[in-house]
Amino acid sequence: MTIFDKIENHFKAQTPFVVYRKPNENIISGFFQNSKEIFFTEDFTCSGFIFSPFDNKKKSILIPENESEFYQEKLILSSLSLNINKDLQADDSSKLHFTNLVEKILEGISKNQFQKVVASRREIQNVPNFKLVDTYKSILQNYKNAFGYIWYHPDIGLWLGATPETLLNITGTNFSTMSLAGTQLFKKIKDVSWQAKELEEQQLVTTFITSQINEIATNLKINKKETIKAGNLLHLRTKISGEILQKKSSLKQLINALHPTPAVCGFPRSQAKEFILNNENYNRSYYTGYLGELNLEDKIKKTKKSSIFVNLRCMEIKNKEAIIYVGGGITKESSILKEWEETVSKSEIMKLVL
Repeated sequence: MTIFDKIENHFKAQTPFVVYRKPNENIISGFFQNSKEIFFTEDFTCSGFIFSPFDNKKKSILIPENESEFYQEKLILSSLSLNINKDLQADDSSKLHFTNLVEKILEGISKNQFQKVVASRREIQNVPNFKLVDTYKSILQNYKNAFGYIWYHPDIGLWLGATPETLLNITGTNFSTMSLAGTQLFKKIKDVSWQAKELEEQQLVTTFITSQINEIATNLKINKKETIKAGNLLHLRTKISGEILQKKSSLKQLINALHPTPAVCGFPRSQAKEFILNNENYNRSYYTGYLGELNLEDKIKKTKKSSIFVNLRCMEIKNKEAIIYVGGGITKESSILKEWEETVSKSEIMKLVL
């Protein structure tokens, strides 16, 4: 039985599971829960797979290692052609609300209420013939440098994604994270130039992360900015690493210091988050939350390791509809029309695999 057979069987039996492939790896892993119970974690000391919402005041769901069968196999996919489904059209129903939202954010920035807010929206597509395994194989084949996953619980829902952003990798006391912000379309040119808006947006995230972890970490290393490709988009990334001060910090404290970053929320964080919760007009749920391995045993280094990703480029499947979640960072340099167009470009990533 392959891991894809196990996905089909568990989904048909409506039993919780998660299956995932880390960026640029050819190993696919999965936790297949033995019961339909919902488990939560509050202290982040358990082992398993964590699935957390955008709102960090809400509970994180855990598929526990000791309540599941862990399965892993080498990934071998036959070459899949990437065919755009011509029936999937742009959903402009949220355009007016989104552009009004961006306008309101820009007004707040001009009044010094915040420097940046991430505006997001949902796009809904009918998928009457949705095939879970085929869609997931397409994600794995076409977004090899992303964290590609399926997460399912019968009481919560079905989520799939291909996220390019790491929130945190930690082995023992050593950790790495990244500042990822700024977006432009990939145009197949060697020399990529970035505008002031994207450079400022990315620097805000870098500054926030380093200031948040400065007192609970040591030996910080901040790499140079680099351009990375995710699907048909380019982003600016800065890698950051260090060592956690065990007497001052725990894994929970480190995650709470980072999440939500200005890349998915805004800056200052508390003001931006309050604005989002009061003005976006929908519940982000697990979009821009985080997910990944929690406290698994590293048999080589004989210590615990966690590998956690920000839940971007994702969709929720509900009642034969795909709910695609997209957003973008708004700063004083933002253009309302360009911000809308950026969300359309981001939605194409998920539409390509439906």
